[in-house]
Amino acid sequence: MQGRFANIIVDISHEKVDRPFQYRVPEALSGIPEPGMRVRIPFGSGNNLRTGYIIEMTDEPEFDVTRLKEIHSIIEEGVQVEGRLIRLAFWMKEHYGSTMINALKTVLPVKQKLKQQEKKEICLRVSREEARAEMLECERKHQRAKARVLQELIEEERLPQMLVARKLNISPATFRSLRDAGLISINSVPYYRNPVKLDADREEGHRLSRNQQDIVDTVTADYDNGTRQTYLLRGITGSGKTEVYMELIARIIERGRQAIMLIPEIALTYQTVLRFYKRFGDRVSILNSTLSPGEKYDQCERARKGEIDVIIGPRSALFTPFPDIGIIIIDEEHENSYKSETMPKYHARETAEELARLHGASVFLGSATPSLDSYYRARQGRYRLFTLNERLTGGELPVVYVEDLRKELKEGNRSIFSARLGALLQDRLERGEQSMLFLNRRGYAGFVSCRMCGHVMKCPHCDVSLSEHKNGTLVCHYCGFTQPAVKLCPECGSKYILGFRAGTEQIEEQLHKLYPDKKVLRMDADTTKTKDSYEKILSAFSAGEADILVGTQMIVKGHDFPNVTLMGIMAADMSLSVNDYRAGERTFQLLTQAAGRAGRGKRPGEVVIQTYQPEHYSILHAAAQDYEGFYEEEILYRQLLSYPPVSHILAVQVTSLTEKGGEELAGILKALAEKTEEGREEHTILIGPAPAFIGRINDIFRYVLYIKNPDYDILIRLKNRMERFLKELERKDENVQFDFDPMSSF
Repeated sequence: MQGRFANIIVDISHEKVDRPFQYRVPEALSGIPEPGMRVRIPFGSGNNLRTGYIIEMTDEPEFDVTRLKEIHSIIEEGVQVEGRLIRLAFWMKEHYGSTMINALKTVLPVKQKLKQQEKKEICLRVSREEARAEMLECERKHQRAKARVLQELIEEERLPQMLVARKLNISPATFRSLRDAGLISINSVPYYRNPVKLDADREEGHRLSRNQQDIVDTVTADYDNGTRQTYLLRGITGSGKTEVYMELIARIIERGRQAIMLIPEIALTYQTVLRFYKRFGDRVSILNSTLSPGEKYDQCERARKGEIDVIIGPRSALFTPFPDIGIIIIDEEHENSYKSETMPKYHARETAEELARLHGASVFLGSATPSLDSYYRARQGRYRLFTLNERLTGGELPVVYVEDLRKELKEGNRSIFSARLGALLQDRLERGEQSMLFLNRRGYAGFVSCRMCGHVMKCPHCDVSLSEHKNGTLVCHYCGFTQPAVKLCPECGSKYILGFRAGTEQIEEQLHKLYPDKKVLRMDADTTKTKDSYEKILSAFSAGEADILVGTQMIVKGHDFPNVTLMGIMAADMSLSVNDYRAGERTFQLLTQAAGRAGRGKRPGEVVIQTYQPEHYSILHAAAQDYEGFYEEEILYRQLLSYPPVSHILAVQVTSLTEKGGEELAGILKALAEKTEEGREEHTILIGPAPAFIGRINDIFRYVLYIKNPDYDILIRLKNRMERFLKELERKDENVQFDFDPMSSF
């Protein structure tokens, strides 16, 4: 849309400029500006030139035209932004609460153009006959290096200089000599970095089962008929959800459009990309936090220019600047990592639906254990539901045993392994089969307390306990505070002050003691800090270089190891103790996903769930792999307490340098939500304000106010009312953030 005026957001992150400013389009630029362009504009009383984003073109001035400033210039360099991403940023700001600048920075992850990478090529400048004569002359003069280069160029007239230099051991002087003689040219050729470095043969798609084919055909028929909607696939572990994804993507590519494939963890990238690379070759790439800024920029440019058709990555990959998205697929859609913990606190699922609407695309969600939010919508008819209830291999789901750790202790077993798990582990090692042991904890991260007086070692800056690490230090995992481990209780002087050690490191150590001749790999946050560490560990285990893989949540999500026939789940109920209404749902999902790692090949699998709460409905339903049974029980609990997905929650999070200031501002915001000119919004429930779950972090006090209402739009109105109030209220010591349907306690 062309217009005489441009509404522009200024690229400075400050609440007072969190609104568009209108500028005149100078005659020299008439007809050029459009939404999404970056421009230079005079801003403020000093008319300093700043960067801005055009969000709308209009012919309607909002102020006296004589008072409007003119756009200075259009910024040509850098990643050009599509108007759809600008509109998406506005939608995110409205639905999740944020400054517009933060929303723009989220959807525009690569704003700065980086130096173009170049590589050298050598090209033959004479005919093949002339080159052959020169080669023979070089051989006669014993100039063997020159002769080898000419011989290669006779076969192939254009070659990468680096390749030739390494293959033939050629020095730069040799290349210069051939160039000076007019026999070759050395050219600089621009290229884009490709982070996918795989050596795999292309494969055609696998033959789909009848159920898989029906799903693909239904979605494709809808697409061809112009129907765009959100689909949910509930497929048991090993049922072939990825094959459905790949076939859907192939159909979309055939229609000349692009696909975004979201995965929950960077750890899944290697196996996922390998499968997609075999199917789509170098038309697939990745975007994630392990890439360098240059690699991220190049993937955006490759996507923008149509050099790739598929991008794979976590939630940030959603904002890949494809020109014509046809489908967005979200695998393991139930995962918490699809919800951002920084402003704007968007959820990838709803944001994908809005992005798909802007592109005229479809959204396809998949999981063995769908989130209650998605399954509730499917039950209401808002999503179309598909199910896959059979494993592709034809095998049965693994046999699951629930072991009561209270009983084990009474019977004198003080090992971290129950009797059954120990026996099955020994059996697998003797048979040459692999096992996985899952623990939802990191390292030696147990709190340290005194057995005499009960004193717990806490961080002096945060309201949390310190965790004991193997190197003899106590660490706060929130602010990073460290101190040496203590030998005597600082409260009563007792020597019985110990840590509760139940980490992956301890399990690894116990395995080494029990089976010193067996290879054990550990995969957690400590062993995967370096680039490519995920891939190295997974590749080694997949290749059979280890007998046992010990790890945290990252080992139980989406991996496919046919030789794994035993999964041990240590302290399965640990996640039930979290102060969070989703604790039961998360525990069920985690246990079901973990159990699904065993028996994915031809041999049957077994799973041992070790727990102190064997009677809990989440554990019972997970052991039975009964999603429907769990859903029916959990949704009743949500209905009774007005929790999502039955109702919506807006968490108003207040942080303050002083306890009094935070408590006061939280109270003011509650009064604002409680009473308006129209009275309280219908069906609104307010809880708090109260100190947050962790009331102080790094000497910052935290308060939270929860507002519930079944109507999301009402919560948006309340959020907007608070934002307007906060703009007029100048308080430097307090900060307020909004979180809709929070995924974790504040």
